Amino acid sequence: MRIPLPRPRSLAGQLFAMQAVLLTVVVAGYALATYLSHRSEAEEAAGRQATSVALAVADSPSVREAARSSDPSARLQPYAVAVVRDTDVDFVTIMDPRGIRWTHPDPAQIGLPFKGHTGPALKGRTFTETYTGTLGPSVRAVTPVRDGDRIVGLVSAGIRVEEIGRRVQEQLAALLVVAGGALGLGAIGTYVINARLRRHTHGMNATELSHMHDYHQAALHAVREGLLMLDGQYRVALINDGGRVLLGVDQEEDVVGRSVAELRLPAPLTGALLASEPRVDEVHLTADRVLVVNTSPVTGGQQRGSVVTLRDVTELQSLMGELDSERGFTQALRSQAHEAANRLHTVVSLIELGRAEEAVEFATAELELAQALTDQVVAAVSEPVLAALLLGKTAQANERGVELVVSPDSRLDDGLLPEALPSRDLVTILGNLIDNAVDASQGGVRPRVTVTALTEEDGSELVLRVGDTGPGVDPDRAEELFRLGYTTKPSGPGGRGLGLALVRQAVSRHGGTLAVTSGEDGGAVFDVRIPLREPAGAVVNGAGGAV
Repeated sequence: MRIPLPRPRSLAGQLFAMQAVLLTVVVAGYALATYLSHRSEAEEAAGRQATSVALAVADSPSVREAARSSDPSARLQPYAVAVVRDTDVDFVTIMDPRGIRWTHPDPAQIGLPFKGHTGPALKGRTFTETYTGTLGPSVRAVTPVRDGDRIVGLVSAGIRVEEIGRRVQEQLAALLVVAGGALGLGAIGTYVINARLRRHTHGMNATELSHMHDYHQAALHAVREGLLMLDGQYRVALINDGGRVLLGVDQEEDVVGRSVAELRLPAPLTGALLASEPRVDEVHLTADRVLVVNTSPVTGGQQRGSVVTLRDVTELQSLMGELDSERGFTQALRSQAHEAANRLHTVVSLIELGRAEEAVEFATAELELAQALTDQVVAAVSEPVLAALLLGKTAQANERGVELVVSPDSRLDDGLLPEALPSRDLVTILGNLIDNAVDASQGGVRPRVTVTALTEEDGSELVLRVGDTGPGVDPDRAEELFRLGYTTKPSGPGGRGLGLALVRQAVSRHGGTLAVTSGEDGGAVFDVRIPLREPAGAVVNGAGGAV
């Protein structure tokens, strides 16, 4: 049978025990030091008191007179008893120069030799010593009795060491009461503080806290999503590896303790991080990423900071754009299939009516029209991805009553675009610009969208230009068009106001420029220019060009 081991004390319990022991040792050490100090002081005080009594007795005229009498004990014994009674000494012994006692608290000791040293006193000097006599250990003073220049006797007054110890013990008892009170108050205070600490540590011991810290660090580094913790002053308290990648913060840069405003993030994203209210699934753009941001305040009676999670949906957003294009192509094909079925029924009906020549003429005209459109697009733009995109968008625009025309100036051969300019970014840029132009042109008298795609003669720059016949753009609000969330369309499901912001992000990522002007027909013209090679003498700027 396995005996369960006792659970280690919590960190709070260990601290309480350590503080209680420490306080006990301090109080006990102070009490011991005080006891020794008081005992030493008490012995010194006893010596001074015994010296004073001995000198007073030796200077008494009655003592000198009695010393010259034939029976000194008869006169001095009552006097010595009275002195002992009236002072705080335990004995007063008066003796002749040979040390034979004339007085003693025990009358039986009278006439016997004095137990102690008398040599210094016989030389005329008063001294003190601690000696064990007939009454036990005592602190005593011995002084000569002078009659003129002669020493006619000696006086010894003393206090027993036992009595000194009793006095010190009385003082020590009071000290121990005070020390005990201090120890009790200290223990109560320590218990209260550690009880609060136990609540904060949830009763965990140091080992458990260490393991939790290790798991905490491992989890932070393992999670690919970004995690950012801000304190009450919106300074970075913690950021994991994913957060550094998504926010574009260098892995070696120490950002802990710095304000969010110092991270050089886009203004809308900085505003979201500094907001006191929670943010839920907000979409924000950085230089090259689309992020979904969630913030949650950390409260405990006061604002303590916030926790921010970051999800990278750049790939997802791009795939959604491609999916939208595919859906558009599907709808266009479905519509074309429907129209083709109608035309086929017309051809069949003309043949059944015996009008074969008219049937052939009708079918040939439709085929030539479709082939002419394909030839026009492919001849102008032979780059396969853009050609396919233009053909699909042409069918979509036609379904919405908008004519999409590829400008005769367009010239984009296959193989000219570098690998650094992926097809996905081209679809994002041109597809969103065309969708925006079709939306703006709908409802007009002659809705029309014109697309131009070409490269400069020296092959240094790709130009994508999309014009519409819509209401145009206010020059004072041109910059606002590219702000995330800006839209002139009715509110609806998510995604509004993202297209032009994604265009700007993609253009900026490749160091290009994006401008919007008014067209000749009153609509808007969006002009995108992306460098295809680095100009001579140029310095690469990782932040991208201006848009």
